[in-house]
Amino acid sequence: MARVAGVDIPNKKRSAIGLTYIYGIGNSSAEKILAKAGIDLNKKVGDLSEEELDKIRKIIDSEFSVEGNQRSIARMNIKRLMDIGCYRGLRHRRSLPVRGQRTRTNARTRKGPRKTIANKKKAPSKG
Repeated sequence: MARVAGVDIPNKKRSAIGLTYIYGIGNSSAEKILAKAGIDLNKKVGDLSEEELDKIRKIIDSEFSVEGNQRSIARMNIKRLMDIGCYRGLRHRRSLPVRGQRTRTNARTRKGPRKTIANKKKAPSKG
């Protein structure tokens, strides 16, 4: 496995897809990096030489903020929203959906497992 920006990239993936395993690099960024390094997009990661990997590493280090740095920026942005007390910050604070989704039903990913309430089961129907 090739190691770029502290991330192991699978050898059997195309290099354009393999770079997206790095947090902060998507499809378009990966294509730009490979074009700047002069590497074919369809070349497998396992087939890349050490020179080509070094080119990729240098480009990522100089032009992109990735991994830990990118994660800390995202965390700081959320913390800022919570500190100023805006609507999005309040939603983050209460662990509810931030982007306008409904919460009467669904939203289980954000809210967690259902909390059952005593004596709230359906009454058996008489009939």
